[in-house]
Amino acid sequence: MRKITLLFLSILLCLLTNAQKKDISLEEILIEYSLFPKGFSNLKSMNSGEHYSILKKVDDHQEIIKYNFKDGSVVRPIFNSSDFKIKRISNYSFSDNEKLILLATETESIYRYSKRAKYFVFNVHNNKIKEVHEEKIRYPKFSPDGTKIAYVLNNNLFIKNIKNGKTTQVSNDGKENHIINGASDWVYEEEFKLVRGFEWSSNGKSIAYYKFDESHVKEFSMDRFTNELYPQQQVFKYPKAGEKNSTVNIYLFDINKNKNTLIYTEKDYEYIPRIKWTNDPNILSVVGLNRHQNELDFILVDAKDASNKILFSEKDKYYIDINDNLTFLPNNYFIWTSEKSGYNHLYLKGLDGSEEQLTKGSWEVTSFDGLDSDKMQVFYRSTQEGSINRTLYVLDLDSGITKKLSKDLGTNSVNFSKGMKYYINSFSDANTPPIYSLFKSDGTLIKVLEDNLEFNKKMNNYNLSKKEFSVIYTDNADLNSWVIKPPNFNKNKKYPLFMFLYGGPGSQKVLNQFDSGNYFWYQMLAQNGYVVACVDNRGTGGKGAEFKKMTYKELGKYETIDQIDAAKYFGGLSYIDSSRIGIQGWSYGGYMSSLAITKGAETFKLAIAVAPVTNWRYYDNIYTERYMQTPKENTSGYDDNSPINHVEKLKGKYLLIHGTADDNVHVQNTYEMAKALVKANKQFDLFIYPDKNHGIYGGITRYHLYKKMTDFIYDNL
Repeated sequence: MRKITLLFLSILLCLLTNAQKKDISLEEILIEYSLFPKGFSNLKSMNSGEHYSILKKVDDHQEIIKYNFKDGSVVRPIFNSSDFKIKRISNYSFSDNEKLILLATETESIYRYSKRAKYFVFNVHNNKIKEVHEEKIRYPKFSPDGTKIAYVLNNNLFIKNIKNGKTTQVSNDGKENHIINGASDWVYEEEFKLVRGFEWSSNGKSIAYYKFDESHVKEFSMDRFTNELYPQQQVFKYPKAGEKNSTVNIYLFDINKNKNTLIYTEKDYEYIPRIKWTNDPNILSVVGLNRHQNELDFILVDAKDASNKILFSEKDKYYIDINDNLTFLPNNYFIWTSEKSGYNHLYLKGLDGSEEQLTKGSWEVTSFDGLDSDKMQVFYRSTQEGSINRTLYVLDLDSGITKKLSKDLGTNSVNFSKGMKYYINSFSDANTPPIYSLFKSDGTLIKVLEDNLEFNKKMNNYNLSKKEFSVIYTDNADLNSWVIKPPNFNKNKKYPLFMFLYGGPGSQKVLNQFDSGNYFWYQMLAQNGYVVACVDNRGTGGKGAEFKKMTYKELGKYETIDQIDAAKYFGGLSYIDSSRIGIQGWSYGGYMSSLAITKGAETFKLAIAVAPVTNWRYYDNIYTERYMQTPKENTSGYDDNSPINHVEKLKGKYLLIHGTADDNVHVQNTYEMAKALVKANKQFDLFIYPDKNHGIYGGITRYHLYKKMTDFIYDNL
């Protein structure tokens, strides 16, 4: 009898403990923003390799504060915004000698990455400040000696002498929607992540810069529904699949001679996604790509006369991804990454054409983090501990020995000091908010800078469930997945299943990493009785080139098969109600959820598509053709995998959401999908956010969006 009483008391205590914990509200997540951990931003390693700086808000002003790497202690404030009448600083950068700081304020976004702002130069030694230009400018960058600043204004490239204020206009033919100098066009920015289109040589005597002639690129227009009587029309160049691109040329500007020289290459390249100076101030590297993006040339240009030669070429039966891992070393060698072995690995290449593969194995190098040329050590992160993890390693080039530096299994992000003596590591796993720590380069912990302990305590007050990982074995592939079950989970009960996905080429959503963006929304759904799950289909990253690239020319086909198979797997579990399975995604994920509710109509009861591509003909050519070739070359690939052509199969509840000012995935996609649904006499729900871009945010917009989606799930699943 005593044992039964103790057992009863134990169960009662457990129930009372759980009852004391709170459920999450959407207001806490997206109005109060109280469920976001602390982080580090605007951290810069300083030239000594012994110090770093951080831009911080202090009371009612901002400060740039200098810290010691050796122990994380404060050295001193370098800049205090309260000393000057400057609005909020959004970014800053040092001159190479660190006597000057470039400060950005009144920043406004142009597209996803591009911005214009007011810029000021602050002199650290005399505490004086000067405005770079009275108008907002783009991408200012100090010359190596710190005496000049190059920047873009009105699509032209300028150089300003900081001491005497004299300005040199490098180009003069810039014109909106026609010619761009020193910056990129829309599609290069979005798909090649190229924003600033110029680079100083190491001696500051030359600038290499892009000239985009987008005169023949077709225009896309968006109406902006302002408070005025008539809408304002925004028109910009947007090359869709199969359409003409900008003509791109690279110029060299000689500072002393005030002379521009066009670089003529042996081949005409459809794309030039990267330029970068070598350590030799007279040698520029240029990367050229064909239109299919499966043939790459690495070109060396002599700045003295613009003569050039192809150092090496790469070909791929699918496509070649572009990254920023190229790093030039002091001894005529450089680091290059390639998937030509079947997995992304590091290569040491010489300017004489030599090559040595540094890393090998059935795993991916996900990031090259630097090389200590004195110790001959290469630092990189990889999937050696599993495709859902990111672990830091150091490779000793002399001995060939690799050492793991990361202490914990999960996702490690690093920021190394100049000289590679220290690094700041951000660690998180699926259920642990980020922990920021300072390490020596040999992996010795110096200091924990931010443990998010207070945030962890706050999390303990809520009724949360662990995110659990597993592998789903289907007839076609082994798929990584995670699941969040209701906190009071009962294996004998049937639960509805809500699946989230992205699924695009090379992406990963099943990562052992804390998801600050959606973690608490998923937990809120779980608290309301839903099992929440995510599956990375074929075509996603972390598992090698063949797994990633097998969707080539058939985007959407195999990914949809995998999501349907995964849903059927979950539906076969004893605790899942197979008649109540929903799916949601954004952008590529919206495309996938639209295919799931049509092609998988017998499996999915509900789908939410936010800003979806609905026909690849409507999307930009660099992204689309990389995976699909052109519509003319691959008509069936485009048509067979467009959800517009499968609307007649729709049976479940379908919610379409889009912003009218989406410059990336145009609202045309949603309108064409809606038109097809109406023609097929299919009922669906549609919600439009006027003047909102691809991110759909601003004010309480994000709360409104998630409230709309949450209510749709509660009402229909």
